[in-house]
Amino acid sequence: MKVDKDKALASLLAGTDTFKTVFSRGTLSVEVYKPHKVDLQNPHDRDEVYIIISGSSEFQTADQRVKCKSGDFLFVPAYQEHRFLNFTDDFATWVMFYGPEGGENEKSL
Repeated sequence: MKVDKDKALASLLAGTDTFKTVFSRGTLSVEVYKPHKVDLQNPHDRDEVYIIISGSSEFQTADQRVKCKSGDFLFVPAYQEHRFLNFTDDFATWVMFYGPEGGENEKSL
């Protein structure tokens, strides 16, 4: 299965929401997300991965603030505060939620 980023963004921009689910299977849910002016997210109850589609931003978590750009991968464990700050007008990202509520067990690489 393929999800086309341009079609996903077009379907998102056709409405008023800042996110749209574009794929779901088992515990995996994939969204396209494009905040407007301010990122109003609250912590989520599952682990989460972002892959930046376009633009750039700063990404704030409870213990760090990093710059991110198109192609970057970000991981957020379940229940951790996080948000995008100072993002460009063209900023958009894939969001992937997966695993059980509360997140998966931590494993080191």
